[in-house]
Amino acid sequence: MATMNSGNNSNTPATAAPVIPSPKQTQTTVKTVDTQSVLKRLQSELMALMMSGDSGISAFPEEDNIFCWKGTITGSKDTVFEGTEYKLSLSFPADYPFKPPKVKFETGCFHPNVDVYGNICLDILQLVWFNILSDVWNTMSLQDKWSSAYDVRTILISIQSLLGEPNISSPLNTQAAALWCNQEGAFLIQEDG
Repeated sequence: MATMNSGNNSNTPATAAPVIPSPKQTQTTVKTVDTQSVLKRLQSELMALMMSGDSGISAFPEEDNIFCWKGTITGSKDTVFEGTEYKLSLSFPADYPFKPPKVKFETGCFHPNVDVYGNICLDILQLVWFNILSDVWNTMSLQDKWSSAYDVRTILISIQSLLGEPNISSPLNTQAAALWCNQEGAFLIQEDG
């Protein structure tokens, strides 16, 4: 029978139980792998965005945090937002690209699909509060339009497009939606000073 070595230098053989990783250790390893793939994905998207040459959109990580970006979009030509520059914040979840980033206007934007806090109602961004409302009242249904094939460039172009073509059937800012409808496109821009 083998005895355990209790720290002395005896020549008695010691037997140890096999080392089995705990579920906590396994989870940590998986999270590290996921974080690394998200990091690589975001770095790749940054390079693709910089090389795209798309006019009126840009985004870069904030300081040393690849999960938090600052973006800029310029209103498209032949829209009431033409030439107006807007700042955005993009916050990427740990499970990106399987979940969309949280995107908000940092610059005030008086628009039917942007509320006073900068939240954006855009189907591909999968707004959680719509899902909550639909669960409570069962009157609204927002299908999950997000796809892991989307990237930062797609998001910025979609928001830029939304500026000139709002979704009046799903407004966050009802006052802006009413003005948009009443003016038939002759829309007033109202920015925070």
